[in-house]
Amino acid sequence: MRQPLLLLLLCLAQLRLPMWAQEVNAEAQALFREGVEAFFAAKPKESVAAFDKLIALEPALKPQLWQRGLSLYLAGDFAAGREQFEVHQTVNGHDVENAAWHFLCVARSAGLEAARKDLIPIEGDSRVPMKEVHDLFAGKGSADQVLKAAETGEGEARQNHLCYAHLYLGLYFEALGDEAKAKEHLRKAANDYRMDHYMGRCAQVHVKVRGW
Repeated sequence: MRQPLLLLLLCLAQLRLPMWAQEVNAEAQALFREGVEAFFAAKPKESVAAFDKLIALEPALKPQLWQRGLSLYLAGDFAAGREQFEVHQTVNGHDVENAAWHFLCVARSAGLEAARKDLIPIEGDSRVPMKEVHDLFAGKGSADQVLKAAETGEGEARQNHLCYAHLYLGLYFEALGDEAKAKEHLRKAANDYRMDHYMGRCAQVHVKVRGW
C-alpha cells in the first residue's frame, strides 16, 4: 500500500519504523512491531490485538495504521476493517489500495453492490496497475486489463507489477465468492511473483491463513 512519507517501509531483513513511530515512546514502537510481526506470522487476531493496544496508548495514531486494516480483514472483522480504511483515507487520500481494501471489507460485510456504491474515488495514483485495479473494483474494467497493464517493464519491476496484479485479482475474486480464482491468483502473488515488501508478504500471509 502506498504511504505518505511518514508511513511504513519494510525491508526483507529489517523492519524500519515509519517516521511517526520514531517520534513515539519505546512502548508504542514495540506494539507497532508486535502487530506487524504477528501479521507476518499469519496470526491476524494477535496482530489486531497489538495494534489495538497501540491505539489505546496513542489514539492519535489510528489513522496511520492501514496495517491494522489488513489484519482486521484476515481476522474476519470486516466492519472494523472498513472503519480503519475510512479513517486512513483522511491522511492518505490518493491511494487505490486503500480504496480496494475498503471495498473488500464492504463487499464481505454488506455485499458487492454496496461495495461498488461506496467505492472511494481515487485520483493521482500512477503506480502500475493501480488504475486498472480501481476500474475493476468499480465494475468498469476486467481482470485481463489488470494483467495486461502489469506485464509492462522488465525484471524486478515487472515482477512487482504482477505481484500486485495477482494480489488484487485474488482479493477481488475472494470478494465475489470465487474461491478457485482467488486461490489461483493469490498463490501466484505469493509464489510465482513473490516480493518481500509489505504487500508482497501480505499475499504470502493470505495463502497461509486460508490454507492454500
